[in-house]
Amino acid sequence: MTEPSPVFANGFFTVQENGVFNELILFEYYDPDGYYASVVSNQDRLDVELETLSRNMQFYLDLEKVLINGSESTPTVLNVSIGFRGDAKRPYILFIVSFKGDLVKGLNTYENYYEEEVAEYDYEVVWLFPGKARVVLADLGVPFKVEAGGRVLRFNVKKGTRIRGFEKILFEID
Repeated sequence: MTEPSPVFANGFFTVQENGVFNELILFEYYDPDGYYASVVSNQDRLDVELETLSRNMQFYLDLEKVLINGSESTPTVLNVSIGFRGDAKRPYILFIVSFKGDLVKGLNTYENYYEEEVAEYDYEVVWLFPGKARVVLADLGVPFKVEAGGRVLRFNVKKGTRIRGFEKILFEID
């Protein structure tokens, strides 16, 4: 059996004025032998697979160091699901992750430290900040765009790109 291989990922972050950061991570796969289709057809196998996926993602999140205004925050997997994009050979896995920090009026800082790596597939990350916020500066190690009056930050990473293992975003809340 050929293992499913990742082909693309999206990371969507939303930041709320109360300091809650929600993250949706969507991994898309090519699965020529229908592994995930066979998993979702059996509830017991699905339950085990979802628990394993959640545990594995939490393991990797626990290796990261996330700081909000200098204080450590712990991203936590809230939910994981498996679905399909049209047919059994195109599954996706969706993780819902949340973490919290104390935000202030004025300048706020998000920092993430993680293991340096080489991207195994293309991915896109989009941040959405609250209505009274705007991105002031970002240090992501890759080109990025700030749009929608400073509320949206987005960047793309191509397969083979060396990811340095550090991100920093400064944003202001009025």
